[in-house]
Amino acid sequence: MTFASAPTDRREAIVDGEFAFTTQDFKRIAEILYGMAGISLPDTKATLVYSRLAKRLRALGLRSFKEYCAFVTSEQGHDESQEMLRALTTNVTRFFREPHHFDDLRANILEPIADQVRAGRRLRLWSAASSSGQEPYSMAFTVLSVWPNAAELDIRILGTDIDTNVLATGRAAVYDEHLLEGVSQSMRGQYFERDPSDRRAWRVCEAARSLVAFRELNLNGSSWPMKGPFDAIFCRNVVIYFDEPTQERVWSRFAPLLAPGGKLYVGHSERVGANVRGFESCGLTAYRKTGV
Repeated sequence: MTFASAPTDRREAIVDGEFAFTTQDFKRIAEILYGMAGISLPDTKATLVYSRLAKRLRALGLRSFKEYCAFVTSEQGHDESQEMLRALTTNVTRFFREPHHFDDLRANILEPIADQVRAGRRLRLWSAASSSGQEPYSMAFTVLSVWPNAAELDIRILGTDIDTNVLATGRAAVYDEHLLEGVSQSMRGQYFERDPSDRRAWRVCEAARSLVAFRELNLNGSSWPMKGPFDAIFCRNVVIYFDEPTQERVWSRFAPLLAPGGKLYVGHSERVGANVRGFESCGLTAYRKTGV
């Protein structure tokens, strides 16, 4: 593919590398990413953007970042725009990350309604940025610790993410051994099985897999198909990449989907601001749905 472009003066480059990369190139990429996913790129990320996208230019045989921007915004560039999104977002996750959230989920959400759920009450949980699946499966293990027969009850866990590649990993539910560092030996024996095709990998047990459904979702999309209500929503270490108006808009969209008294769990460096109605802080970077 070829996109004609005027030569770029190397003196305008902001990163020293194989391809000329100018302030205008960076601003255009930042605009595209913000429009796609609401992610804000500060100027300090220029070197990171270059290093991650230079690989894409080589793979596509393009000569400049100007050509790349033209391609990803063209009709033919839809798939590449998704590759750009994957390259510029970080999927850092692990089993039982920030374990106090799972302790709180069990003690203050699940156990108080244990008998009601056994009697037929509906339970819905949502991992709103599920990445490769460790978070929703950690939620599933927590559920199974309260209801070992959860698959027979009206319990469902939704895992959503904008990246279809990590969703595929979540659906496969197979993880290399080093990724199970947060899982105790007893829990590993209870909720995992050796993958028959790779003895260094483990697969999440059927009891947990049956509780979780993975779906593609852009948190900044115009509509969300889920109706709720959810008893708990995990949206952790995601909005740190958004500017403040986008953060407030996302938080506000969660409130109507939570059941009365339901909780929103956020990342350790995230806060639901005072401008967002419908939540009250209850510590542990958790927010309870209010009647507002």
